[in-house]
Amino acid sequence: MTYRIGVDVGGTFTDILLMNEETGETFRAKTASTPQDQSIGVLRGMERACKQAGISLDQIGEVLHGTTVATNAILEGKGAKVGLLTTTGFRQVLQIARSFVPGGLAGWIIWPKPEPLASLEDTFEIRERIGSDGEVVIELDEADARVQLRKLAKRGVEALSISLINSFTNSSHENRLAEIAAEELPGMPISVSSTVLPELREYERTITTVANAYVQPQVAKYVANLETQLKGSGVQGKLFILRSDGGLVSAQTAAENPVSLLLSGPAGGVAGAVWVAEQTGYRDFLTIDIGGTSTDVALVQDLTPRVGRETTVGDLKVRATSIDVRTIGAGGGSIAHVPALTKALRVGPQSAGAVPGPAAYGAGGVEPTVTDANVVLGYLPTELAGGEISLDRAAARTAVQRIVDATSLNTVEAAAAGIIDIVNENMLGALRLVSVQQGFDPREFALVAFGGAGPLHANALGILTGAWPVIIPPSPGVLCAYGDATTNLRNESVRTLVRRFSDMTDDRLKEMLLELATSARVPLTTGGIAAADQEITYSADLRYHGQGFEIPVTIDLDAFDGKGGGLDVLSSAFDAEHQRLFSFLLDTEHEVVTIRATVSGPRPEVIAPVLPEGSSDPAEALINTSDIWADGGFVKANIYDRVKLKARNVIHGPAIVTEMDSTTLVLPGHTATVHRSGSILIQPLGATETLEG
Repeated sequence: MTYRIGVDVGGTFTDILLMNEETGETFRAKTASTPQDQSIGVLRGMERACKQAGISLDQIGEVLHGTTVATNAILEGKGAKVGLLTTTGFRQVLQIARSFVPGGLAGWIIWPKPEPLASLEDTFEIRERIGSDGEVVIELDEADARVQLRKLAKRGVEALSISLINSFTNSSHENRLAEIAAEELPGMPISVSSTVLPELREYERTITTVANAYVQPQVAKYVANLETQLKGSGVQGKLFILRSDGGLVSAQTAAENPVSLLLSGPAGGVAGAVWVAEQTGYRDFLTIDIGGTSTDVALVQDLTPRVGRETTVGDLKVRATSIDVRTIGAGGGSIAHVPALTKALRVGPQSAGAVPGPAAYGAGGVEPTVTDANVVLGYLPTELAGGEISLDRAAARTAVQRIVDATSLNTVEAAAAGIIDIVNENMLGALRLVSVQQGFDPREFALVAFGGAGPLHANALGILTGAWPVIIPPSPGVLCAYGDATTNLRNESVRTLVRRFSDMTDDRLKEMLLELATSARVPLTTGGIAAADQEITYSADLRYHGQGFEIPVTIDLDAFDGKGGGLDVLSSAFDAEHQRLFSFLLDTEHEVVTIRATVSGPRPEVIAPVLPEGSSDPAEALINTSDIWADGGFVKANIYDRVKLKARNVIHGPAIVTEMDSTTLVLPGHTATVHRSGSILIQPLGATETLEG
């Protein structure tokens, strides 16, 4: 038998999912993360999962890992001290940045401008110049370059970034400067913009390259240490890392280009949702991942997540391909409060975190949180995870009483219901960002809810969005690890053109796309994936001539068949997307800015688990009854053990379904049908549901 293991390292917990590729059987483990050395928590979790499965570590064929190392380095400001080499006259490129200021009117008055990742003191100019057409205007002054590098060495920098003007059109000066830097600063990690991001716009290319250098030493150290630890523990399988776009890359590639890992964690959840939804037969859906502090949302069409060309982490925005995930500060630990000025109830973005945590955890927390509100309303049983976790309902009520005292609300239950309503509205706002504001009607999508708190709020969010069914995956708390274990290898090559369509021909564009595909294939071919098993997709960033922004559009290569008309098809695709996004078109010539080829390896042939067949009656899984708050009063709700549920069981709300890592709430007027793949599908009462998936 062959096994693959998905690993998702979060700030609080490390989730492990061991999967038998032949049977689809899974084994999961959840262990505390070890920030001082994440590999310790990873190996501990792997050993626990293998013990459950009755196998040894040497039977693992592949380790597929989603990591927050790069993300945390940015958020915590603990990356390397970076030196930057730029063309003479462009030393202040990071300080000038872009003029956009977040916030409303007069936001600039209180906005503290983030410090650049490479300081001005550590930025040195190099005498050289490449023209916008790729022609050399001023030759690289190698002697001066060595002088500047020696000055930089005295600054104590730990990583070097090189971003010269117009290097995306001609990388010769950057490549030579990197060679000189390797001689003058031996052993120092070097990030070159024409490799990291060979695209138009100096600021975006520079900040992305600097960010790559900022996290590179930490990521490289972590990856190397993890590989050493895995081999030392007997793991023979290869290590792959999940990128922000949901694809896997080799550990070496990840270490060389870590800026592509900034949304590795959330990407794993979306990838897992794709795998789960496919088993149930739904191809268009929204995803919502609700944790303790934040909520991540995304939109998937035809089992393909929408991909953006920018990645935002904290105050940093870089130009890196990633799944279009939006994050808000709303989760189980979000604190409810009443500002003295407005006297209006607010929830978040402040969070009680893991320490002291919600009051119900009995660890010293006293502020009312979303978790406390769920406990007060009976949505969270006082015993979780088979009795391993006990929740203090009295402490939760005491905490929520603070809201009653600060408002005109009469009861603790009314205050708790208000907290839940507000946080659900906040989450609805996030879902609208990826649906309504992008021109999509959420009623045409299903909703996949996961994370520790996702299934608890999922039914209510289905009502608010009109997205049905609401799909609760098996093991929703470790779905990110599912995603790591069920996605595929991916690589892309990019080229900036900036050419009007009148200056292009079908044949020339097709030729350039095929050249990019050849380049993108190399890492997968080197990794042992046959060309016949590689899938290639093409896209372009297009705009109307004169516009200051582009829209990514998929290219149908079959339209470029030598008969003409390929560019016309591409124009029509752009116009349709522009119309959908902005509701108008321009009578202006089209322009191609950037083209890219993305090569994907085969999806792993993982057999989905199949639950034993049962009747519509879930009585065998019934473990208790409890009072929960609904429609202004308490009602009786059945409590079910998810492990005992069978395919075709139908649960009528109000009801609660418990499992090791999450709790699902089914509201009155709704039913939850157990799909044969293990997912629970929640629908309004009377809605029809197909279970053949």
